[in-house]
Amino acid sequence: MSDIKLFRYDDTGASELSGKSVAIEKKLQTLIESQMECFLGVRFLATEYGTGAKHRGRVDSLGLDENGCPVIVEYKRHSNENVINQGLFYLDWLLDHKADFRLLVMERLGKEAAEKIEWGGTRLLCIAADFTRYDEHAVAQINRNIELIRYKLFGADLLLLELVIAVTAAEVSAVDTGNVKNTGGKPVKTPAASTLAMKTHIDQLATASADLLALYEETRGFILAQGDDIIEKPLKLYVAFRRIKNFVCATLISKEDPHVRLWLKLDPSTVVLEKGFTRDVREVGHWGTGDLEVVLRIPADFIKAKALIERAYLES
Repeated sequence: MSDIKLFRYDDTGASELSGKSVAIEKKLQTLIESQMECFLGVRFLATEYGTGAKHRGRVDSLGLDENGCPVIVEYKRHSNENVINQGLFYLDWLLDHKADFRLLVMERLGKEAAEKIEWGGTRLLCIAADFTRYDEHAVAQINRNIELIRYKLFGADLLLLELVIAVTAAEVSAVDTGNVKNTGGKPVKTPAASTLAMKTHIDQLATASADLLALYEETRGFILAQGDDIIEKPLKLYVAFRRIKNFVCATLISKEDPHVRLWLKLDPSTVVLEKGFTRDVREVGHWGTGDLEVVLRIPADFIKAKALIERAYLES
């Protein structure tokens, strides 16, 4: 059970607001779908999406997250409902019907969004008033992208969303320096995929210098150290770090002005911009999400960036 409490206070005293769940599951679904991008960082695509005559099911909500990853959202009102198994069934269905989903994205969000779908990040979100310890244990044993989110309503206009547990499926292309092995103290680099028009994040890791890798790993470690609720998701061109929603995206450029590049979800107008270090990218096309770009070339840049990373995490 969640022990989060919410209070209203003023100069005369304080009073606790009583939390409650919805009496009808559909009301929760309608609320989430109406503001899905704000609540979850997911662009809403469809509700009660039919899986066809063979599978005979209906996905509660379908969406595409801010990283271009397909998202299935399932809701449950009672803790004894087996929504996780149901969601896994739909997750497998979705990965077997990529063409149908791509067409849906094209119809709702356009051709460009459909061409940039990140299938490796396809995930299931289960939203409920509460989860049992058995739910949490089961999810931890499953090598799939699954998140359990607890909700509670306070009064007529307050909604609390709490990330209970998030599991990311293990991938061969995990974001670490596994592609760069040390032999006798010297880095041995895996050849990059030179046939690609644009280098992937893994390619950049494979061709980076030892100093740049060290700077990237130090930055990555600091981001992950902000809290145990952080989810790290390697994608084709960058790595997303999020709680329920992204708060920073990161990559590195290994050649021609080598550096680590971050995009933080901060309002650039609240930051004193420094040429060559921070930049407002609200009107500039870029990878990942976040309006403030931060470039790290040397360890001193990382030291300066720490406060911005901490702030992005706290405000996410």
